Amino acid sequence: MASLFIDGGWVAAQARGVREIHCPADGTLVATVDEATAADTVHAIGAARKAFDAGDWPGTATAERGDLLLRVADGIAARTDVFARAESLDTGKRLVESEYDIADIVSCFRYFGKLAGQDAGRIVDTGNADTFSRIVHEPLGVCALITPWNYPLLQVSWKVAPALAAGNTFVLKPSELTPSTAILLMDVLAEAGLPAGVGNLVLGAGATAGAPLAEHPDVDMVSFTGGLATGRVIAANAAATVKKVALELGGKNPNVVFADADLETAIDYALTGAFLHSGQVCSAGARLIVQETVHAQVVDEVVARAGRIRLGGPFDENAETGTLISAVHREKVEKYVATAIAEGAIVRTGGKRPDGTEFANGFFYLPTVLDGVRQGTNAVVEEAFGPVLTVETFTDEDDAVRIANDTIYGLAGAVFTQDAGKAQRVAGRLRHGTVWINDFHPYLPQAEWGGFKQSGVGRELGPHGLAEYQEVKHIYQNLRPAPQRWFSG
Repeated sequence: MASLFIDGGWVAAQARGVREIHCPADGTLVATVDEATAADTVHAIGAARKAFDAGDWPGTATAERGDLLLRVADGIAARTDVFARAESLDTGKRLVESEYDIADIVSCFRYFGKLAGQDAGRIVDTGNADTFSRIVHEPLGVCALITPWNYPLLQVSWKVAPALAAGNTFVLKPSELTPSTAILLMDVLAEAGLPAGVGNLVLGAGATAGAPLAEHPDVDMVSFTGGLATGRVIAANAAATVKKVALELGGKNPNVVFADADLETAIDYALTGAFLHSGQVCSAGARLIVQETVHAQVVDEVVARAGRIRLGGPFDENAETGTLISAVHREKVEKYVATAIAEGAIVRTGGKRPDGTEFANGFFYLPTVLDGVRQGTNAVVEEAFGPVLTVETFTDEDDAVRIANDTIYGLAGAVFTQDAGKAQRVAGRLRHGTVWINDFHPYLPQAEWGGFKQSGVGRELGPHGLAEYQEVKHIYQNLRPAPQRWFSG
């Protein structure tokens, strides 16, 4: 079956290219999908442009758009098992994690489905009874949506749901490594009644299928989630046509543990923050920053527990975490660890591939703890995006904030303490878009998500997540027009 969705139907790539998708846990063939080129993407952009300029969707009542999103949520929920299995096969993550992701995806579509009908703009008080002034929110136009491989459909939902709620059309390009759930989503959108051309899907590599999305003059906005280097290229390419850009570019996220924290809880969350989905999480708590007086107590226990984490495939009920996405990515993680060791870091556990024939065909890497890392070294500066936790120490509150903010990124962070005042002070001083207190990783569809500094620009989720896909227009009306007589002639 053709796997590009353009102008309301499934089509094959014009050049007839295909790509095989293999499960990273064992190498089995998952699917064979069409591989788009720039020509296919330009075709999809044209369909989205026509649907926006000449179609009914932008003018559809907001409540109707919201109802469609609610139908999409129901359609995904009814097929949770199908979506979750496809997500796990593409990514290698545990099935239970994929099931949680699908529940979050359903919540996202429901949130924006309900929010869509609540946006009435606002009336501006002009101070003059003879005038009427209002602010309205209108759709941007054609939106290019480029998403990563670590949370394939979750990241898609964060973009597709608000884009449609606002009345836009879109071209979606998921990661070429994990396209299966995006394909399933297009079927659900069509069944829910999305008009032809409003939603389009192209599959393929960023350098070919993705390139026109940032460059093409018929695209009004590009939203990208992924690596910093690619984000910089997209921003530069988009600048030529001055299109709107939203970027979520990852982070180097601090997890600050004070001596007065509930240490049992802090240790438990440190493991979850670092090793969930094998650390392939943009908000992973990859930097454990511990007050020096409890360093040994905390780190010794983290090391012991990390060494007991069970690895396995997506359908292994005994597994606690899974594989990395590819051989290339595992090699990057291995180079990161090797560089850290060369710079003086101490491997307390992990630091290698697991032994055992059951891991031979997958891209597994042991949960790793690097102690004794120094500020300014590669281990602290660069994002590993794998199951690697670095350990730093601090003396007092000011020192903790200084160390935690010593990064070019600013996506997320956490602070563990039983002192409520200290918790709020530190949270207020951290230059990160999300700060958790005595917790790690939760997010809410109704709460904005995004980063400071080089973690990106713009926000996803929450009311601001909808606003990213809207234009703001001021409409001013003179209720008693009459000549002004500024000029004598």
